[in-house]
Formats: sequence, C-alpha cells, structure tokens
Amino acid sequence: MTEMTEEFSYRADAAAGYDRAFHHVSTHYVPFLLQAARLASGESVLDIATGTGIAAEAALAVVGTSGSVTAADISPEMVEKARQRLAQAPNASVAVEDGQALSFRNETFDVVLCSLGSMFFPEPARGLSEFYRVLSPSGRAAVSVAASPSRSYNGRINVVLARYVPSLAKATDRTFALCDAAKLVSLFANAGFGDVETHTERHSFTLPSFDAYYAPYERGGGSTGQALVSLPTEVRHAIREEVRRELNDTGGPVEVDTEIRIASGRRY
Repeated sequence: MTEMTEEFSYRADAAAGYDRAFHHVSTHYVPFLLQAARLASGESVLDIATGTGIAAEAALAVVGTSGSVTAADISPEMVEKARQRLAQAPNASVAVEDGQALSFRNETFDVVLCSLGSMFFPEPARGLSEFYRVLSPSGRAAVSVAASPSRSYNGRINVVLARYVPSLAKATDRTFALCDAAKLVSLFANAGFGDVETHTERHSFTLPSFDAYYAPYERGGGSTGQALVSLPTEVRHAIREEVRRELNDTGGPVEVDTEIRIASGRRY
C-alpha cells in the first residue's frame, strides 16, 4: 500500500508502526479488491505498493500452492516487512519496485493488485500503463483508492496536518486525486484496459476510545505518524484536539467512517 510522495515518505520507523496503525483497515477492504480482480486458484499475481504484504498474503490464500504472488514496493523498509510476513510461503517472492517503471518482462502476470497505493503515484497513468504491460492477455488489474477526505481512516488526520504544515498540502491532495470514479475509469481505459468497472465500499470502524484510534499515529506509525512526530509539541496537541473534535469524541467509543473506491479492468 505504499508508493509515497516525497513529503509523506516511509522510513524504517514508519514501516515498523504501519500494521499497528492500519492493519485492520487494509484487512477489511482487501477481500473486495480480490473479488474485483476475479482472482482464482493457480494464478500468478503482482501486488504492487504491497506495504507490509497484507494484500499479498490474502492473494496467496486464493491462488494456493499452484499459483504465485510477487509482493513489491518502492520502500525497502516495507519490502522487508512483507518478506517477514510471507516468509513461510514458498510460492511468494518480494522485490523493491517502482510501480511506474516495473522491471518485469511483458505479459508476466495473470493479475496485478494495488491496494490503496495508486493515488500516491506521482503519475498514476504511468502506473496503469505498467500494470497493463506486465499482464498476460486476458489478465486483470484491480486497484483501490481513497474516496473521500472526510471518510478516510488516516487521511482525515493528514487533512488537519496540512492546515498546520502547508508544505504537506500537495501530498494530502494527492491522497484523494483518484477519488472520482470517472477519472479512474478514464485512467484504465487510456492505459488500454477493457471491461472497466468501478464501485465504492464503505465501513465504519468502532474503536474503544479516541486514544485507541489516534495513539498509533502519535507513536509514529505510518507516514501520517512520521509527519506528526516531527512537529513541535504544541502543534501536535492542536492537531490531536482538532481530529478529536471532528470524530465527536465524548470519552467513549468512537466511530471512524471510511470509504474506498475500487476499479478493475482486463487486458485484451
């Protein structure tokens, strides 16, 4: 799930806290991505922007021992986390790869997946063209992207961050650059894909407290957390309070509404 911008970059400490901050969100939405890809037993899969390998692990369960999964990410630290997650699977491999300039040969994979990563590509169109190139004829690509700033699990924190740190505004805007369904369809079609489909999935996560939601980021989890911990104490406090108010925290459980958009297409 990482192809991060220069402003929201992944370092080793960000990778270490990623699962703590976001694992449950990815785990919930990944099955919808696999369904959109029509993933089947025996297929070869590239999971690009794999992050810690959550989607790759789920794909392995579907393709079985007769299939294979390559988990790739631009961040060496994330690739190392994915390697640890997938270490027991003989039919899994990991690689450091730029999603916009893949090193794989033409027509290598049956399926390309990208879970909540395409919106971070500096040039998403190049990424989709690369997905198309490495797919075999009749191969399928499926991506998921953030659909709304107000319904993004951690993106809502990034929006508040950008108000206090204007230099992060461009990176925050990019997070939601592909939220428009028509734009996603156009990107797939322009890359050469047919049978392009898109739909939206929504879910509300219930956390026992605001701290249960926010603490992983305060401790530096993910790119959001790394941006937070770099700020002065008073700014971090102001951001925390603003996010807390936006989630209507009253001291008990909090509801975090989320929404993602999924798009898929077939190479002919």
